[in-house]
Amino acid sequence: MVEHTNKRFEADLEDIRSRFLRMGGLVESMIADGIDVLTTGNTVVMERIFEREREVNQLEVEIDHSITQVMALNQPTAVDLRLLMSVSKMLTDMERSGDEAEKMAKMARRLHENNQRYEPVIELRHMAASVISMLNRSLDAFARRDPILAAEVVRSDKLVDKEWKGVLRELISYMIEDPRTISGSIDLLFIARALERIGDHAKNMAERVIYLVQGEDVRHTGVKNVELQARGGKEAVEALKEAKLAEASETSDASKQ
Repeated sequence: MVEHTNKRFEADLEDIRSRFLRMGGLVESMIADGIDVLTTGNTVVMERIFEREREVNQLEVEIDHSITQVMALNQPTAVDLRLLMSVSKMLTDMERSGDEAEKMAKMARRLHENNQRYEPVIELRHMAASVISMLNRSLDAFARRDPILAAEVVRSDKLVDKEWKGVLRELISYMIEDPRTISGSIDLLFIARALERIGDHAKNMAERVIYLVQGEDVRHTGVKNVELQARGGKEAVEALKEAKLAEASETSDASKQ
């Protein structure tokens, strides 16, 4: 961490970091509680989910205000500016993850209220655990400024996307085979979709961590490039380009012989 002569500035940055991490912890617990509602019908936790959603929204507003104040009063540069910009973007992803978790819990509650003996026709706990892990590792990567861990999160999103597609296929099969499952299956589809979107938000935050540490924007560049940037920045990417050019040249020379 950069040492600051302005102790107030350093304290403000640390406060922003810690509140953002707290916000992430609240969202993690909301996802876990939402899956608990789905699998057990324990709707008692709904009020806790709503309370945490309100707290997440309040933290978003407060942190956003703090970032504006810090930037206006201190005019940060270099890595401190990247930190503030990164958190500002990550706030949106975190708040939307909370929204998705709340939506998921509401749908799970509705499934049980409509059918007191309801049992999910498909297992979503593994997908939920994967998404919670992605979110947790994104927060850990941010706290430790670890771009390698952040790149692992980006790669994990591919697995969550694959699981989402599998859930979609399975639920469609259930609905075709037994039209009586259509209503419940559609709600389960929305819950699985919410989990997939939270995974996307976790991936976005992981990409922001790489920008924070390496100073490179890796959005929409592919998993391999993200991993290269995380491990070595521009030098690694340039080395890869040179290797590919050399390989292409050797292939061309060989074809001419």
